[in-house]
Amino acid sequence: MSRSASKAAPPIGLGRVSRFSRGMSLIELLVAVTILGIVSSIAIPSYIQYMTRTKRTVGKTLLLQVADRQEQFFADNKAYAPDLTTLGYPADNLAVDDKGAPVPAASSDRLYMITLTNTTASTFTANAAPQLVQASRDTECLTLTLTHTGLRDTTGGGVNCW
Repeated sequence: MSRSASKAAPPIGLGRVSRFSRGMSLIELLVAVTILGIVSSIAIPSYIQYMTRTKRTVGKTLLLQVADRQEQFFADNKAYAPDLTTLGYPADNLAVDDKGAPVPAASSDRLYMITLTNTTASTFTANAAPQLVQASRDTECLTLTLTHTGLRDTTGGGVNCW
């Protein structure tokens, strides 16, 4: 019998499975899942921290707006306004969402509660207290404050809050 008459192996795909078409082994799958877990354990907390800092800008922006309105009120009346409604806000304890828009105080969308304290004819302190999820995540800064002198502070003791 000649060599040409011997049985030749069928081509790949016609009855014979190649090494590459079998799929992943269990070890390869476990390595991929482990790598995904490690990347997720780093990426998710970083993303949450980034979102917390980003949402903090809503509180800072509103405090600066309140201070601006207070200064305008002082220029017009020679005294600071005693409450937020006098400055044109819809409520004295102003709840705002993540876009800075006023929401009801009991809303599940509220991000910060804006208030005025220590208001006299010549002084005021504007406060932005985090609410709900923001309060549980922003433990570094907690309540942001801004006074009539421009002093910016926090109750959380964080260093990069403003």
